[in-house]
Amino acid sequence: MKRFYIFIAIIFSFLTANAQFGGGSGIVGKISGTLIDSVTRKPLDYASVGLYHSGGKSPITGVVTDAKGSFKLDNLHPGSYKLSITFIGYPTKVIDPIITTDAKPDKNVGNILVSPGAKLLKEVVIQGQTALIENHIDKIVYNAEKDLTAAGGTATDLLEKVPEVSVDINGNVSIRGDQNVRVLINGRPSGATSASLSDVLKSIPSDQIKSIEVITSPSAKYDAEGSAGIINIITKQKNVSGISGSVSGGVGTRQNNGNFNINYNKNRFSLSANIGGNASWPQTSLTDFQQQINIDTVHTSTESKGSSVLHRHALVGTLTAGYEFNSFNSISSSFRFNQIQFNNNGTSNTYSATPYSSNSLTHNLIDGFDWNLDYVHKFKKEGHELDFSTQWSHNNGVTDYTNYYSAVFPNIQNNIDGINNEYTFQVDYTLPINKVFKLEAGGKSKIIKISSNSDYYTYDTNSDAFAFDPVNSNIYDYNQNVFAGYSVLTITLPKKYTILAGLRAENTDIHGYPYNVSQNLLPFSQNYTTYIPSLTLQKQLTTTQTLKLAYSKRITRPSLQYLNPFVNQSNIQSQSVGNPKLNPEVSQTFELDYNSFIGTSILNLSAYYKHTAGLIEGIAKPIPVIVAGVAEGGTLTTYQNIGNNNSIGGSFFGTINPFKFLTIIGSLNAYTYKPDPSNVFHLDQTQNGTYVQYGGFLRATLTLPSNYLAEAFAFGNSPRHTIQGTTPTFSIFGVGVKKQFMQKKMSIGLNAIDPFNKYKDFDSNLKSPGFSQSSQFKLPFRSFGLTFSYSFGKLNFTNPNQQKKGVNNDDLKQGDQQGGVGGAPAGGR
Repeated sequence: MKRFYIFIAIIFSFLTANAQFGGGSGIVGKISGTLIDSVTRKPLDYASVGLYHSGGKSPITGVVTDAKGSFKLDNLHPGSYKLSITFIGYPTKVIDPIITTDAKPDKNVGNILVSPGAKLLKEVVIQGQTALIENHIDKIVYNAEKDLTAAGGTATDLLEKVPEVSVDINGNVSIRGDQNVRVLINGRPSGATSASLSDVLKSIPSDQIKSIEVITSPSAKYDAEGSAGIINIITKQKNVSGISGSVSGGVGTRQNNGNFNINYNKNRFSLSANIGGNASWPQTSLTDFQQQINIDTVHTSTESKGSSVLHRHALVGTLTAGYEFNSFNSISSSFRFNQIQFNNNGTSNTYSATPYSSNSLTHNLIDGFDWNLDYVHKFKKEGHELDFSTQWSHNNGVTDYTNYYSAVFPNIQNNIDGINNEYTFQVDYTLPINKVFKLEAGGKSKIIKISSNSDYYTYDTNSDAFAFDPVNSNIYDYNQNVFAGYSVLTITLPKKYTILAGLRAENTDIHGYPYNVSQNLLPFSQNYTTYIPSLTLQKQLTTTQTLKLAYSKRITRPSLQYLNPFVNQSNIQSQSVGNPKLNPEVSQTFELDYNSFIGTSILNLSAYYKHTAGLIEGIAKPIPVIVAGVAEGGTLTTYQNIGNNNSIGGSFFGTINPFKFLTIIGSLNAYTYKPDPSNVFHLDQTQNGTYVQYGGFLRATLTLPSNYLAEAFAFGNSPRHTIQGTTPTFSIFGVGVKKQFMQKKMSIGLNAIDPFNKYKDFDSNLKSPGFSQSSQFKLPFRSFGLTFSYSFGKLNFTNPNQQKKGVNNDDLKQGDQQGGVGGAPAGGR
């Protein structure tokens, strides 16, 4: 760690002595803008922009516009210049003069309208705006802004529509069926996701989201964590001239949300703010649980029927500021806060040898912030950069529950308070050596400190009040440090071959300190170093076809709830406990991808093989539970490295426009599950076959006259298997219509989700020697909603495709993605 700080100090000293915020003497600035087709109003990508002295004939420099039509000419001394714009099929357009001064060295020329030539004008067909789904070389991009049924929902609702991504009933996210997914927000983690990823995703209004990126084969530049891949949620942070903003929201029968966004940009300074929230109406769900225990002298059957009412609301906001000192140095900072709160009131009746009823009151609160500070130094050579990033994530988590029983068990109360602090320091260096080689290298340090207090109370019938129970209360402190370094080399070869090769090394150091007055639990430690190679070979077959072969290695570290040695007894007949001796999962994936673009249609085919060693699953075993003096049954679930799993899979997604007004998008992913349990875990296995698991999505969008849009979609996935049972299947159907006004600055929409079914049924089963159990869960899903949006201000983008630098964390196996920050459950026995 000391060497890491010394390295940063040396780099900053070098920059101070040699660059002094400019890399040389004199004032330099930039000229930027965006090229727009005057007919289609679409950006002109890969057009040539040449720079001349005003009235001159010899070019000084030039650039090619990016995929959004944007360009930027850096390192320009104050003076009078001329732009010459050329693009196939378009007459050359000249803008002269463009003047920059010492006082204003930067000049943004805004949107430049370029008219097509006469021949091209006859052939042009207006195709609309950015595609809903884009397939890039290294990722799939889902443009949420183009989804008319997205308004009024949450990030979870959007993820259900992204190719190769699935979401189960509890909000757990998976890529190709694997829940070991790293979720980033604007390329950065949120500390709150380590507490409860599913709740964080449900708290983000869909109106805040611009796009979602899915990376299935990350290079060595990314953290090694997350065997399934990375999901990056990009929010609506616009870089515009002047002031602009938007307000949007929705009111529905299931949930309501609202969002406000405002942006300010002048010269070298930019500022944006966003605040949004959502609140659900009370939702009543129904449960039916059956359990049979057959061990030793215990042969019991238990059935429980109940209902629960959930209240949920959330508030999230972001404030981002940036300043460019000159063309070489810039600094930015962002502050993101979140507050998530939900309360549950559940009642149930249990039928066993001694029947009883119960009432459970639960309160959950997660609040905190993520603060980032980033510095970027650009050298004179295009693409030559040095980036420093820091992040502090702070979150508080509260889980309080009280269980009242009519008989059998004493009333209990448990208050869990946790604090999570994460500190990250990261440096990244990029050097384009020449036209063939590009080198990327960097280092990172991440420090996690978690403290949790679990105060347990038992009911005192004499005083008719709850009394503190030191025997079952506990304290749990957990520290994890990760130190990493990486290097990635990109090689551009003749005949349109590209190689991306990288190596990453990560050292993980874990220390846990459990304390309980009645248990002799010793502190535990883990330390291991993992080497993560990555390799991608790409061949551009034609201008519209690409073939890619990739290999990646990933690890999944068990997070706090997986390592917590204290038993969770919130449900006395269904207990769970962590395992401090867990090792990380290690997965290796080989993937072959084919991409084709035919006009406005897209086709992507993938085949992959994945080997996972040290597979982590929860293993349930029957245990005796004393109920009213009678030995009845229950289960204790412990997380274990059960063995290996080999999976073969394939995926497809594509878009087609059979008519100009109709777009159809579909995706399908299927893969095998066949675990190979090691040691004694094969005795717990009841799922012995090779199982094919799948998920799919289908959407149709209509562009109608008078600025009307309509859409219908459906998706679903098969049950998921473990070595002991299955988890529920999940499917949804929805329709929506939207009307746009005021040159598409304002819109009003209606949508319906599962209009023909009030409840969705979710069935799961678990079976192993000595016990079997099944559960049926009914959740209200039918909803109807009204949405609206309004944009205001001058939307003159200076560089909408500018890459955001910063900390990129992706750590820890999240389990069911719902664990609390404290992570220390009740009942320390």
